Amino acid sequence: MEKIKKILVTGGAGFIGSHTCIELLESGYEVIVIDDLSNSQYESLKRVQKITGKELDFIKADINDRDVLVNIFKNNRIDAVIHFAGFKAVDESVSNPLKYYQNNLGGTLCLLDVMQIFGVKNIVFSSSASVYGEQTVLPIKENASLSVTNPYGRTKLFIEDIPRDLHGSDSNWNISILRYFNPVGAHESGLIGEMPKGISNNIMPYIIQVAAGKQAKLSIFGNDYSTKDGTGVRDYIHVVDLAKGHIKALAKLEENVGCVIYNLGTGQGYSVLDLINSIARVSKREILYEFVERRVGDVAISYADTTLAELELDWVVEKGLDQMCEDAWRWQECNPNGYDKTLFDNED
Repeated sequence: MEKIKKILVTGGAGFIGSHTCIELLESGYEVIVIDDLSNSQYESLKRVQKITGKELDFIKADINDRDVLVNIFKNNRIDAVIHFAGFKAVDESVSNPLKYYQNNLGGTLCLLDVMQIFGVKNIVFSSSASVYGEQTVLPIKENASLSVTNPYGRTKLFIEDIPRDLHGSDSNWNISILRYFNPVGAHESGLIGEMPKGISNNIMPYIIQVAAGKQAKLSIFGNDYSTKDGTGVRDYIHVVDLAKGHIKALAKLEENVGCVIYNLGTGQGYSVLDLINSIARVSKREILYEFVERRVGDVAISYADTTLAELELDWVVEKGLDQMCEDAWRWQECNPNGYDKTLFDNED
């Protein structure tokens, strides 16, 4: 296979996508981003270019728009795709499952169909540890049984099957499925980070908003789990470490790997109270919280076995929990109103 040079990044203006664009540009790749900005802002990509001193191309569009995708592939020699685009709010997926199936599955099918037409058969897919459901054996290996508890997770599980079948029908496809655990943190520059629209579905930005006084207190769902402090345990991974995993997975595709799956996590579980205490430490703020009923579908403990990614991708995490929290807090302090109005507004 020829060396991969030009990458199409779907959903590249989002939290993980924008951090991955930094790593791509700094690694010498050419980058085209397609994003409909339904849960992100173009400002994040302006910041990416500021951080790297390099330019990328941006197309504001939905990946369900086949004509747009055809024009992108027709006008550019795309070598590979990193596919982030998709809706991701668990609660919304429960209340509006058709929206998630139509967008997440439909968009992926449209993308893969156009890729096949143009002979672009290298893709890194953004999956999720949610496909593992409740596990009794920890840490979780890639060959663990799969089950899901909500429509969002089910779309990820369904989508994983599609590239497997593609490779089964055509061995020229090279596919890397990355199962993320819990991405948190922000770029150390303070220029880009996680800024969900409305109240966050993810715990880190919600805790940060409480520390910043934007939310009164945090609701912790359950304190009666069989864990060290009764709260749920998750594998939190710094988003920059996660982004670097995509660079490793992309390079691995050049070896004609077929269809491979990797966990991306730290291999260590932290409780909700661990996370709160770390953010309180780095922010020097009191974080008020209350315990409420468990949420249906939440599991007690989930953390990754990352051995396979370490061995086959030569990928290891570099940032611990306090660094994750420090960087997330720096992002909040520098951008109290997100990308709308920040300390960087008057800079070139």
